[in-house]
Amino acid sequence: MSKLYFKYGAMGSSKSAQALITKFNYEELGMTVWLIKPSIDDRDGADIVKSRIGLSNRARVITPEQNIVDEYHAAGRHDVIIADEAQFLTPEQIDQLRSLVDDENLPVLCFGLRTDFRTRFFPGAQRLMELADSITEIKTVCACGRKATVNARMDERGNVVTEGAQVLLGGNDRYVAMCHRCWRRKIAQQDTERA
Repeated sequence: MSKLYFKYGAMGSSKSAQALITKFNYEELGMTVWLIKPSIDDRDGADIVKSRIGLSNRARVITPEQNIVDEYHAAGRHDVIIADEAQFLTPEQIDQLRSLVDDENLPVLCFGLRTDFRTRFFPGAQRLMELADSITEIKTVCACGRKATVNARMDERGNVVTEGAQVLLGGNDRYVAMCHRCWRRKIAQQDTERA
């Protein structure tokens, strides 16, 4: 059955690994997969989806100006679309993925973050939350053992950053998955130390 899926999690929840495993599972059944990723995510190479556990695969790079429906038709018919780092797609591109589900009878699986380091929606993730037929959280844990829900941005001194541009690429060196309680405590501790 064709649906728009949004599978989200905090940093370190194996979203890219899940996307690549899902791709493998479809291909093992003889289906063709169109793997896409937004151009802003070039940490591992412009056209590479790579997980922290070492899985990787080439993907079609989508720029903010591109129409995904047009790009899909140019790429040729596929049985499924998988989008990694979908939070970086524009809301209009999420609408375009929705139209591919409806008009082409395609399953579209989007993997990504829901919120940024300030706990605010990414525009693409917000649109996915509004349009997806199925929303699944991929869970990870905070250092305290609770469920991590915050993608805490850290500075070079290990302090939580609460201001700045929404998008700043980085991995374990820049972001730490935390529960909301630990995130708030760390910010309060920093405020106390500055006073």
